[in-house]
Amino acid sequence: MCHEIAHIEVRTPMDQILYEVTDGIAAITLNRPEAANAQTMALLDELDAAWTRAAEDDEVRVIVLRANGKHFSAGHDLKDRWPEPKDLTLEWINNTEARRYLGYSLRWRNVPKPSIAAVQGKCIAAGLMLCWPCDLIVAAENAEFSDPVVRMGIGGVEYHGHTWELGARKAKEILFTGRALTAGEAERVGMVNRVVPLGELDVAARELAERIARMPAFGLRQAKRAVNQTLDVQGFYSALQSAFDIHQTGHGNALSVDGYPVLTRLDEMKEHIKQA
Repeated sequence: MCHEIAHIEVRTPMDQILYEVTDGIAAITLNRPEAANAQTMALLDELDAAWTRAAEDDEVRVIVLRANGKHFSAGHDLKDRWPEPKDLTLEWINNTEARRYLGYSLRWRNVPKPSIAAVQGKCIAAGLMLCWPCDLIVAAENAEFSDPVVRMGIGGVEYHGHTWELGARKAKEILFTGRALTAGEAERVGMVNRVVPLGELDVAARELAERIARMPAFGLRQAKRAVNQTLDVQGFYSALQSAFDIHQTGHGNALSVDGYPVLTRLDEMKEHIKQA
């Protein structure tokens, strides 16, 4: 069954996110190419607003998340301002990360419309928390996925989907070593749906979105709900909540040792990202 899709086009530039709707497909674009699309708090708030806008727009049938520049995302912007060490508490960290990190990612995962992430270059740490909530991932051949957060004395990013995305042993390998997973490896373990040449990434993601957009919207919503709820019955949601609590113990340890969790092995972390 096919449904005609009305043509509309909306361009709304924000500071760090671009938003456009064409033929029922919302394109949300990370737009900090000069910083490898590192995520500030402001970027995450704008990104959440864009997801919400797409979710609430009845003309939008499919959401595509993409990024300008060489890299999809270098993760959290380590220069983004946190409170001064004397004012920082574990309560502040927990509240902030529960809302903007884990909370946003779970909300995007549960938007009742199909979503596709188009990933090129580096996707580091919190970059995973942008693409993993999407239903499908199309990766350029040069895409690499990594979570080196163990270098900071923390067991992985806040949206701890590693085991679900990679399987237990591959998840442990990536976390224990901090090495990047290639696009080909990611496709073989089922984390990525397809790998395409870099120059074809946007076209491939768009063509996939157009094919999905021709399906009945209610059927798509039901299919997504059925798969997501199956994962939740298997323990996905509870596991992520438990892993988030484990993540907070890493911050607590850093506070007790260094007094400032972002500074725990920060130089080592910066060097890893630079080398990536």
